Amino acid sequence: QVQLQESGPGLVKPSQTLSLTCRVSGGSIRTINTAWSWIRQAPGKGPEWIGYIFHSGSTHYSPARKNRTSISRDTSNNQFTLQLRSVTPEDTAMYYCARTLIDSGHVIDSWGQGTHVTVSS
Repeated sequence: QVQLQESGPGLVKPSQTLSLTCRVSGGSIRTINTAWSWIRQAPGKGPEWIGYIFHSGSTHYSPARKNRTSISRDTSNNQFTLQLRSVTPEDTAMYYCARTLIDSGHVIDSWGQGTHVTVSS
């Protein structure tokens, strides 16, 4: 069973870069037909998809914040990382990593427990 665990600072100052890592166990991030996602949910709002990195290493980002987003991976440690640049208080949210099955209609079948990030000076 795949397990995902987010880690990173819980507090980031405005204009800085938010960086979160998702460590994956029980499965490889290079498994064919998988994509590894970042999703967030701000207080009082619905979930927002941020982007994902495919098993091949290519990436796809939400247009809403594409210019501020980078997702990369470390295959030797089976983990992937989100960087969100120039953050504002509106980026305060619970951040989740997840596995998406591409050949099953882009279904998310595994989630991390989430990590809360506050953007504040």
